[in-house]
Amino acid sequence: MIALRTLPALLLLAAPALAEGEFSEGSEAKPWHVIGEEPARFTGEVVDIICDLTGDCPENCGNGGRQLGILREADGQLILAAKNSQPLFTGAARELYPFCGQMVEVDGNLVGDPEGLGTSKFYQIQRIRALGNGDWTAANNWTKEWAAANPDAAKADGPWFRNDPQVNALIAEHGYLGLGQAVDDAFIADWFE
Repeated sequence: MIALRTLPALLLLAAPALAEGEFSEGSEAKPWHVIGEEPARFTGEVVDIICDLTGDCPENCGNGGRQLGILREADGQLILAAKNSQPLFTGAARELYPFCGQMVEVDGNLVGDPEGLGTSKFYQIQRIRALGNGDWTAANNWTKEWAAANPDAAKADGPWFRNDPQVNALIAEHGYLGLGQAVDDAFIADWFE
């Protein structure tokens, strides 16, 4: 069954970015100085994006295993939350998951260059709170939780993704390009040897 709001969400996700500047008022987001960055503070419902687009809707937003977004209250725009406040493209779904299906207020930055790239902007969450609750929660929990779940990998040198057991298992099974070791070998020989 297709979710009732699937069609509007599809249209909004594909639509050019609206005038995002109107959401800058009241934002306390720290700048990241990236292309097309605009501070944005708004309210909306935390939604399972795959559910909204396809009708595949496991309970509880898939128990934290799905990409989550925010259906913005002011204009119905489905906002792709692609990262949290940490300097990695991780953690947005982790930060939103405790609020699955709830109305929230978020503060952060919309990032991207819709004119140059032809895509909508994505959102970087810096803080979040349930609507009507005065306490903000900093959106920086992903790395701490990853380190707690992977204590040996967290002690190793280098960035987390070089040491993550799940990432390394996928690379071992499917190669760096996800197409198998033979494709990896040919690519490396063609580009780097």
